[in-house]
Amino acid sequence: MGDHEKEIGRRSRVFAVIPTLLTLGNAVCGFGAITFAAMVGPEEFAPNGSVSSAANQLLFNAAGLIFLAMVFDALDGSVARLTKQTSDFGAQLDSLCDVVSFGVAPAFIMLKLMHPDHKLMESIAKLPFQYSPRLLWAIAVLFMVSAILRLARFNAETDESDSHDHFSGLPSPAAAGVIASFPIGLQEIRAVAIEPDLSRTSALTFGRSYGDISISVLALLLPIITICVSLLMVSRVKYPHVVNQFLRGSGNRTKLLKIVFSLLLVFVIREMALPVLFCYFAFAAPIKIAWQKSWLWIQSRRRERISPRGA
Repeated sequence: MGDHEKEIGRRSRVFAVIPTLLTLGNAVCGFGAITFAAMVGPEEFAPNGSVSSAANQLLFNAAGLIFLAMVFDALDGSVARLTKQTSDFGAQLDSLCDVVSFGVAPAFIMLKLMHPDHKLMESIAKLPFQYSPRLLWAIAVLFMVSAILRLARFNAETDESDSHDHFSGLPSPAAAGVIASFPIGLQEIRAVAIEPDLSRTSALTFGRSYGDISISVLALLLPIITICVSLLMVSRVKYPHVVNQFLRGSGNRTKLLKIVFSLLLVFVIREMALPVLFCYFAFAAPIKIAWQKSWLWIQSRRRERISPRGA
């Protein structure tokens, strides 16, 4: 009996290592993303001001590592619950690693992508103005601080009895995905705007001028989007836990429609599907709430006009 208990304890310790390694893999990916983004410098620009393919590839790799960190982040909790190895230590470690991958790394990528000194967006977009470096730095800091506050609040308010069906506020991985999806999406638009190929079947192949406009609009919107997702992280807007809801058996028809629509979007607009899908997830819920409140306010105003005065 004693040997059997020792064997069970030995297996538990082995299983406990696996969730920890997955969590640490999340942090390694975040640090790798920062490393790749930091490699983008003046040497990546040609004399005519154009950006080399190496600079785009570095930011593409950095963004890809953030998405890989999301995979590790989704797996560590699932493995810990499956092996019954959940603990306060694991929860704290997970949040510490998330700060690196979903707080610092996306903010740094946005700063590298938009900073005027790096001329990355300036060389591929016709911007009517440039964002101040100090303003961009402040936006990046806001994103990082919001992610830290979001993760600290999650740890303080979540316990083992929580159903994990919804989040209060935009989850930090989703906010990071919004930012990280832009370097990947820009690959598709850049191919259309700068190197158009009539043989491409993508719906984004609508000509060089429209590609230029798309890049310029994205360049203008990215800092604003970063501010919005930062505020949504510390908001109380309810967001669905996508992984848990897809793993459970309710709403199969809705799940199927969402999967089919997502795959169709990827087939039609390729890399630009990532920014579209992540922005939809981030902004659909607050827009729906704002619309409902506006509609209720309009209805109340109508009732006030129809009701007799002095009644």
